[in-house]
Amino acid sequence: MEEIKVKYYYDDMEELCYVDGKSDWIDLRIAEEVTLKAGEFRLLPLGLAIALPEGYEAHLAPRSSTFKNYGILQTNSVGVVDCSYCGDGDEWKMPVYATRDVTIERHARICQFRIMKNQPKLLFTRVEHLEGSDRGGFGSTGK
Repeated sequence: MEEIKVKYYYDDMEELCYVDGKSDWIDLRIAEEVTLKAGEFRLLPLGLAIALPEGYEAHLAPRSSTFKNYGILQTNSVGVVDCSYCGDGDEWKMPVYATRDVTIERHARICQFRIMKNQPKLLFTRVEHLEGSDRGGFGSTGK
């Protein structure tokens, strides 16, 4: 099991925990109350910094209820935090765009993350034809 070092910026922040059997994504909370006007962009402070092990990265995404509850969109769709963000000043933040006026209360669960191994080095080779079946080209629904 990998040890993950976490710096909390506030003493009253709930500590991260892994919930067996529920999901391998870990919820993150906003560190301070934030009020946004419709059309406003803001980096929401998450109140922690994490030293990821070498060779790992974190993927940060909104919770499924975030838009319904707060009307905010994560502006980069999915955030990627690599292991070079490992210092005391590297507080994680969620970049959001407000679609309506909203106040997000302190400690609200607004996003989630998971830690992944970095992609291995790959070699891309140009070919004239691929051997797989032709499904129609777009997504899982095909044509």
